[in-house]
Amino acid sequence: MAAKRITMRKIRDVLRLRYEAKLSVRQINTSTKISVGAIQKLLTKAKELKLSWPLSAELNDVELAKLFYPKADTRKASRFQIPDWPEVHKELKAKGVTKLLLWEEYCQQYPNRCLSYSQYCDRYLNWAKKQKRSMRQTHKAGDKLFVDYAGQTMSVVSPTTGEVRSAQIFVAVVGASNYTYAEATWSQSLPDWLASHVRTFEFIGGTPVMIVPDNLRSGVSKACRYEPELNPCYQQLAEHYGVAVVPARPYKPKDKSKAEVGVQIIERWILARLRHHTFFSLAELNQCIASLLTEVNLKPFKQLPGNRLQWFEQLDKPLLNALPAHPYQYVDIKIAKVNIDYHIQYDQHLYSVPHHLVGENVELHAGDKLVQIYFKTHLLASHVRKHYPGTTTEPGHMPKKHAKHQQWTPGRLKNWAKGIGPEVLLWVSEQLESREHPELAYRVCLGLLNLTRSYPAVRLNKACAIANQKSLVKLKNIKAILTSNQDKLPLDKTEATITLPQDHENVRGPKCFH
Repeated sequence: MAAKRITMRKIRDVLRLRYEAKLSVRQINTSTKISVGAIQKLLTKAKELKLSWPLSAELNDVELAKLFYPKADTRKASRFQIPDWPEVHKELKAKGVTKLLLWEEYCQQYPNRCLSYSQYCDRYLNWAKKQKRSMRQTHKAGDKLFVDYAGQTMSVVSPTTGEVRSAQIFVAVVGASNYTYAEATWSQSLPDWLASHVRTFEFIGGTPVMIVPDNLRSGVSKACRYEPELNPCYQQLAEHYGVAVVPARPYKPKDKSKAEVGVQIIERWILARLRHHTFFSLAELNQCIASLLTEVNLKPFKQLPGNRLQWFEQLDKPLLNALPAHPYQYVDIKIAKVNIDYHIQYDQHLYSVPHHLVGENVELHAGDKLVQIYFKTHLLASHVRKHYPGTTTEPGHMPKKHAKHQQWTPGRLKNWAKGIGPEVLLWVSEQLESREHPELAYRVCLGLLNLTRSYPAVRLNKACAIANQKSLVKLKNIKAILTSNQDKLPLDKTEATITLPQDHENVRGPKCFH
């Protein structure tokens, strides 16, 4: 009974301390332990009612309660009004909502039938302990998105070859509402992993504060309990969307319990229902998953009111951050060492960087249309992406003495080779014609022609003759011929005999052999 009387008595205490003792709101808060906001509301209401101290003797607790809380239940009762614990649990997920605030609102609604604050907290904790283990974690609205891959895969049959491929199932769960997204991809590789995140953000219509992935190799380069190292591309996606990535600790499944449960639900309610279906494309599989996913998010909770979609609309969606103007485009990020020719290679194509960085490690960002090269976060070079073998050289990246090399053409190389000897011309011509792009042979041809600095033209021509005869196409083979002096050796005896004339007076004919 003391717990029931104290609420009404505190209204009187607030009025007395304000009007009689002339205390400030903070002093009343220290004395009564009532929140500052609640005290201010009481005093504002008392001013509207034009109440003065002392109160009228005819104004009892019930009538005083009706003045301040007209909609409150002021009936005397011997039993407490038990709060709606599922609703309390749902409200606690909202940002800034505390048990103290909910208890004060509960007391305003049931002033004569309310629990004390300590009883309110104790009963709520006892109720929460009886629920599923996954509910023991409290996830704030709009705070976390849990992502993972399902262990189960789905088979997709090629309609042309009949080949069967296994599609991976990506699952994402919003923390507070359990709102779920799922899709199929061909692999768990980095491009598919990041693209699934982009489509997830579009599905939920915004971005959370943080993403909680497993320690998948595509997302986390180095797993660590305290300082996991993110893949640079994953970090770039996080920066683009303004989210934080906090990987779950290794061997701590509770850190990503939402994802674990989400994967289980997708496997039971979607993949199990599709187990007898045959799919002939990834798009066909994703269309079926999307249809069943709508049913999953509309399925009522068993122990809580509403469903995933309703909770998402009420809790998470209003607090999600807006999506950027453009979705993230995948950029492959690699560390490369600058070669002695001040170029780095990506996807069989060579791109130049300033020549003074030879031997340094640079960071290469390869997008679909652009290749950018950074050194210590500074942009060094930007090239148009080429999807074929070759070389792209910026004249400003070259030393002055190398600048003239950019003017090389196949005709110029052949003219130089012709001046050395016909065998050299033949070897150079075959090099230029055997490559898909002549530029790919420039380096090896220049390497050959520059051998005239160390060897006479006659020797180089003879070495190329041996190489052409034996189909030697490597520059190192010609260098080996020169260093071993093979070009100075006489022709093979068998070859010399074949060239001798066959008619001679000393040659006996068949009539001499009877």
